[in-house]
Parts: sequence; structure tokens; C-alpha cells
Amino acid sequence: MTDLVLGLDTFGDVPEDDSGTLVSQPVAIRQVVEEAVLADELGVDVIALGEHHRPEYSISTPETVLAGIAGRTSRIRLASGVTVLSSDDPVRVFQRFATVDALSRGRAEVILGRGSFTESFPLFGYDLSDYDVLFEEKLDLFVKLLDERPVTWSGTTRPALTGADVFPKTESGRLSTWVGVGGSPESVVRTARHGLPLMLAIIGGQPERFAPYIDLYRRATEQLGTVAHPVGMHSPGFVAETDEQAKELFYPHYKVQRDRIGALRGWPPLRRAEFDAEVAHGSLYVGAPETVARKIARAVRALGVGRFDLVYTVGAQPVSSRMRAVELFGAKVAPMVRDLVTES
Repeated sequence: MTDLVLGLDTFGDVPEDDSGTLVSQPVAIRQVVEEAVLADELGVDVIALGEHHRPEYSISTPETVLAGIAGRTSRIRLASGVTVLSSDDPVRVFQRFATVDALSRGRAEVILGRGSFTESFPLFGYDLSDYDVLFEEKLDLFVKLLDERPVTWSGTTRPALTGADVFPKTESGRLSTWVGVGGSPESVVRTARHGLPLMLAIIGGQPERFAPYIDLYRRATEQLGTVAHPVGMHSPGFVAETDEQAKELFYPHYKVQRDRIGALRGWPPLRRAEFDAEVAHGSLYVGAPETVARKIARAVRALGVGRFDLVYTVGAQPVSSRMRAVELFGAKVAPMVRDLVTES
């Protein structure tokens, strides 16, 4: 699998500086840009930025930050991870990413999703009771926009379009577009129906649990007569010099974030034993470069995916540790994963 794509993914978590003080959100945004520039220099394939509307995250408009990164990089692909299409307008999303595509000379990718958080719905005036229909209709419109021809469309979630031509066009004629899925069979089949690539968010448990979803995607594309693209996956993790250093840098901040989310979703507080078990056997890729590389390679082989993105920030890990994690991923982890997968 020599064409394996390896990327980094972040929500722009607000980090600590080296004195242990949280930086401001503007500083956090600029820090993400610096990490993306370093990743580009090291040959990382993709940087993906997630959309959130919460105080612990700095990125609410991934495409704006990606445009800033475009001007300072030359080869790395620039993706969202994800863009919450349900609470946005498909025409504007297309226009913004087509603009990033122009600025980056064809490196833009949009990963569309419903989002695992719901803050954007009341913020932009959408009713959560329309959660499913919003994504279904807006994805249908977005797929029509990808043909870059005048669009006629009608639905219940936005005004109809009649012969509407949308600008700018892309130089390639097709904006690279994925659908991010958290594990719903209905979402997998929807992605297959539209003939789009599938990006699986695997954030807990053994990655092999998701093999049936990949099989479902491939069977659905075959039955529907669409294209089965290489499947991608993204999972959280952290890289440091040693396994113990990685765990000690990552765990305290990860626990704060995990427990904050858990309080909203009815999860019990994270225990250290649970964390250690997830690192050893689940979907946390935390450790020294070789440890992380071997674990990524096992997951890639087990699921047969064509892309792996490491969510390298979960919580307020210090700025210097984050930069080192990016450096180790690009310089050591990614080359080792390629070697391991090629050998198998």
C-alpha cells in the first residue's frame, strides 16, 4: 500500500504555554498554522482542521485557517475535519473551499459531517429536531454543486435554486470531498449512495470493530453502482520521545477534556486504568514513534484503509510538546508506518 495517505488532525485545542498558562484563542490559531507549516516541511500528507464552537477550541472556521496555511505551505493537503454542513449553507461551503483550493493550487479537501457537538445548531438558528433532514438535504445539494454546472434544486431546509451557477470554479473541475462518519450504518450507506469517500472517526475501542462498516460501504457502492473510494480513518493520539513521556504529557489534559464532554453525555469520569487499556489495546495512539507507528500500521492493515489521520491534540498539551509531536510524526512515525505496511 505505497499510496497510503498519512495526516494530522486538530480542532485547534487551546494549549498551555510552557509556564502552564492557557494561551489566548488568537495565539492558539496561529500555533496551528505553525504546526501545519512544520508538517508540510516534514512531508506529512494532510492537515485537517475541525470546526467547533466551544471555548476550549480555537477553530470555528477551518477554511479561514486553511487559507492562511495555504500561503505558507507548498504541498500538504488542506482539509476540514469536519465541516458541520447541517448548520451551514452548502453553496457558501463550496465557495469557501473552492477559494482555498485556488489559493493552494488544488490542495483543498472538505470533509463534511453532522458533527459530534451540537453548539452550531442554536448558534445559527437551526432546530435539533431537524438534525437528520438538514444533513440529508444539504449533502444532496452539495453533491450537485460538485459537478460545477448550473444547479436546480429544491428542499425544505433552504430556498430552492433554479439554474444557479456557483463561483469560483476549481481548476481541476472537482473539489475533493469526503463524508465523516462516526459509526452509523445509515450514514455509511448515504455516503456510498452519493459516491463519496468515507472517513471514519474511530475514537475508542478496538479499530477492528469498524470493519463491518467498511464492508458495508463497499457492498453498498457495488449495489448502488457508485465508486468505492479508499476509506480513511482518524483517531486520537500523541507522540513523544518515550512511551511514558507521551502518556504523562497527554493524559492529564486528555482527562480534563474527556470528563468535560462526558459530563454532557452521561459518561463516568475517566480512570487511569481505562486510559492505559485504551492506549494498549484500543484507539488511542499514544507513545514513542515506533510504538505509535506499529499501532497505526496494525490498524491500517486490519481495516484495509487508504488514509490515517492522527488527531494529535486532545486537550491543552503544551505548545512545545505539540510541536515536538508534529515533528516526530512527520520525521519518524509516518516513514516507519509506510515501511511497515509495505513489508506486510
